[in-house]
Amino acid sequence: MELETLQTIWFILIAVLFTGFFFLEGFDYGVGILLPFIAKEDRERRVVINTIGPFWDGNEVWLVTAGGAMFAAFPNWYATLFSGFYPALIVMLVALILRGVGFEFRSKSENRLWRRAWDWAIFAGSAVPALLWGVAMANIIRGVPIDRNMNYTGDFLDLLNPYALVCGITSLCIFTLHGAVFLTLKTLDDIRQNAMNAARKVWVPATLLSLTFVAYTYIETDLFSRLGINPGIVPVFSVLALASVVFLLRNNASGWAFAMTGIAIAFSTMTIFLGLFPRVMVSSLDPEWSLTITNSSSSEYTLGIMSVVALIFVPVVLLYQGWTYWIFRQRIGTGSDLEY
Repeated sequence: MELETLQTIWFILIAVLFTGFFFLEGFDYGVGILLPFIAKEDRERRVVINTIGPFWDGNEVWLVTAGGAMFAAFPNWYATLFSGFYPALIVMLVALILRGVGFEFRSKSENRLWRRAWDWAIFAGSAVPALLWGVAMANIIRGVPIDRNMNYTGDFLDLLNPYALVCGITSLCIFTLHGAVFLTLKTLDDIRQNAMNAARKVWVPATLLSLTFVAYTYIETDLFSRLGINPGIVPVFSVLALASVVFLLRNNASGWAFAMTGIAIAFSTMTIFLGLFPRVMVSSLDPEWSLTITNSSSSEYTLGIMSVVALIFVPVVLLYQGWTYWIFRQRIGTGSDLEY
């Protein structure tokens, strides 16, 4: 197989991994963000946590796999991205550690203040990554200061531009909506009703911010012009996907509503990668200095070996994760057996 073909395949695979990560980890983040607000009693909060208990750490494997694939297939992309975004990634890592510790430590004491403190830690550990992932993706497509040697020459404040912050707030709202819809799919009684109410409230800012972000993207980037998309098409798809969520929830179709929020997340992520291709990071200093699948990739031999390994193990991982979701598909409520 030719080098160019292998480079394209691995770019597509990384795009799929990030899409799967945002789809799956998105509802994890949303559930964590909503935890202090839709569950008032301690047992209700335990129910909310248990809805993602079997899944959250497995969902994060998608990110680890995407990072590993990026490191092996496109080492120059990995080096520039992780060195340039290092402060933001450290903040995100601390938040994710806090979140994971919160899940494990919350039940170690029955003290009310102890549990409330860890509930807010889970909230912060979910909200911060949900925000920063939007900021990161926006900067990748907008462009960051990368010189001719593929070195990031900016600082942390360069990443916090208005466009990136709009994208970050948008991703925060969409993940929160995704999590609320997931809870309507997985819970019973009062918690499910609270999740329904939360979904209806979050839907409004999520939809408006999505439209704002799409319009801002037309202004700030060349994403849609490279795709050859008419400016009216993308907003229509976004509105239809998100607008259907409220309609479906009113008709007690939580599964379809969850599919719609998932489709909105997947469509947005794939659009970003399609608009980037064959670039992987855009240089704001000079378009010629942008990183591409050609100038940032590993050798043909390396990509070939990786392709064989991926062909064997990726289906196994997908089957295992699918089996996990099937086993833990039941709804739970305060009357269920809960793990404290």
